[in-house]
Amino acid sequence: MRRIVTLLTDFGTRDHYVATLKAVLLTINPALNLVDITHDIAPQNIQEGGFVLASSFQFFPAGTLHLAVVDPGVGGERQGLAAATERHIFVGPDNGIFDRAFALDPPRLVVSLQSREYQLSQPSATFHGRDIFAPATAHLSLGLPLERLGPSIRYRMIRPGRVVFSDQGEVHGEIIHIDRFGNLISNIEIPFARGREGLQDLQVHLPTLQVFTGPSTYEEAPPSRPFALIGSTGHLEVAVRNGSAHELTGHGVGSSVVVRRRR
Repeated sequence: MRRIVTLLTDFGTRDHYVATLKAVLLTINPALNLVDITHDIAPQNIQEGGFVLASSFQFFPAGTLHLAVVDPGVGGERQGLAAATERHIFVGPDNGIFDRAFALDPPRLVVSLQSREYQLSQPSATFHGRDIFAPATAHLSLGLPLERLGPSIRYRMIRPGRVVFSDQGEVHGEIIHIDRFGNLISNIEIPFARGREGLQDLQVHLPTLQVFTGPSTYEEAPPSRPFALIGSTGHLEVAVRNGSAHELTGHGVGSSVVVRRRR
């Protein structure tokens, strides 16, 4: 059965981990169409993995399976899960990586991956992606009912790094992703900052500087000056025209962002 399975991990490509993950998937279902979202999530950065997954999954066709493994708690108390939404299936650790995706496409059924029948024999305590998540995904791609993988559970949102709205009308967030171009993408989606006019009324602050606002495209911005705009995911980001905001400002994932209206 030819099904699409997307892969998102923090494994990188230097080691054997991604290839081994794919080997398990293809051994169980050789007809799979594997699509790499990315394997360059910063190590152990659950929030960044969740952002990238939520930014991409909804553009895949109905019936796609999404295997996401950013799992600093591997072998610990966190559960493995499989979840079915109206259009997609998700498999991975129950550590918050699916929060953003589920906010867009709520799960109808979530199960804990407890059935040993659909795991590799003697699962490693350090590689559940290979031994538990990949086999579960592959068997689901063959039509296995979700309920066969384990008991149903109630999914609870974790959502680390929440956006905070202060009594002074400020919005406090943080950088959750640095893309390949060095753009600093925040977790802030601001209802009153839609389009050029909204951004011109805002002040955007990183810990060491106030960021220029006004341009609504990269081309409109002056060179070598960090500026804020609403990116393609609907999140506030800080960029530098033909340059890297990450390198120029020295800020990265975890850096605070404060947005307030101009006085």
